[in-house]
Amino acid sequence: MAASEVKGPLDGVKVLDLSRILAGPTATQLLGDLGASVLKIENPVTGGDDTRQWGPPYVTDADGAQTDLSAYFMSANRNKRSVAVDIATPEGQQIIRDLAAQADLFIENFKPGGLAKYGLDYDSLSQINPALVYCSISGFGQTGPNRDKPGYDLMAQGYGGIMSLTGDPDGAPMKVGVGIADVMCGMYATVGLLAALRHRDQTGEGQQIDLSLVDAQVAWLINEGVNHLTSGKVPQRRGNAHPNIVPYDTYPCADGHVIVAVGNDSQFIRFCDFLDLPHLPDDPRFATNPARLEHRVDLDAVLRPALMQRPMVDVIAGLEARKVPVGPVQRLDQVFGSDQVDAREMQIAMQADPGPVRLIGNPLNFSRTPVTYRHAPPRFGADTQTVLSAKDAFEE
Repeated sequence: MAASEVKGPLDGVKVLDLSRILAGPTATQLLGDLGASVLKIENPVTGGDDTRQWGPPYVTDADGAQTDLSAYFMSANRNKRSVAVDIATPEGQQIIRDLAAQADLFIENFKPGGLAKYGLDYDSLSQINPALVYCSISGFGQTGPNRDKPGYDLMAQGYGGIMSLTGDPDGAPMKVGVGIADVMCGMYATVGLLAALRHRDQTGEGQQIDLSLVDAQVAWLINEGVNHLTSGKVPQRRGNAHPNIVPYDTYPCADGHVIVAVGNDSQFIRFCDFLDLPHLPDDPRFATNPARLEHRVDLDAVLRPALMQRPMVDVIAGLEARKVPVGPVQRLDQVFGSDQVDAREMQIAMQADPGPVRLIGNPLNFSRTPVTYRHAPPRFGADTQTVLSAKDAFEE
């Protein structure tokens, strides 16, 4: 079904986006996928969102010249229109006020207090539009002793503890391979914006959402965070191993690596049967998950040599047949070349300026109001004239 024939669940919602980099743009791209009209405000003095220059790779034009569409920028900026506005000028500030008067949602990631000097903070804009939902993203939040410190994904991963849990046991602390602190902050922002929008729709009352990269990072420490709060012990890095389940790890095979996730004792019995090690479940050290946790090193010394003798395809087929959770460790070419990704439409093609681009699809599947891909990631300022000359700036 063509995008023009369907309406997303957020059709009619107007989003004014003054965010850049990844956390805010992740949130506004998701809102755009769900049907909201998103105006991305970019600084003409700096050339727009910083990530436009975070490459290579870049999309090139017909002559092979580099454009301002880096892969990084495109990963979080579809379904938006780019409007170049210099908010340091009185004219630019008035443009933002006029747009905010029409908007439902406003999102920004300036340093705390950074927009107040332009009269674009929540207190100022809420006087113009009391129903405005205004989301402020920063490194450490609008309050607290670290409020004025800058925030970047790597710093949030370090301060928030996830790096202390990631990496080889004997190696250095390691960040997650993508900007996951930014991405998860963007997800929390989306949830907060939608919750506040519901409150606005019921009461007519807008509000400000104060969200920080570090708070979001601490929130998704999940089981390891609560393990520490419960036991008082500092968790240790275990590579790919699980802190509470054994065996649950990545194992080398004869020709690759597999993930084995044994979630209960019956699965462990079937796992050992496949490895021709039927005696292991009878060993008191390995009979139960608490025992296996205590003796994980001894168990590992038995399991790894047994798995290394077998081809990956045999391990996967054999364990799947025995209903033991197992899977491959795939490179990205294998991920995007898989029939599963194709079937789930997790790779999409869009027509951008100056040509077709491939992007990652949205994972949400609605039975009545599907996501839509209406606008490819925009060139810097491409929609400025159209948007600012329109009677309804948010009309697509």
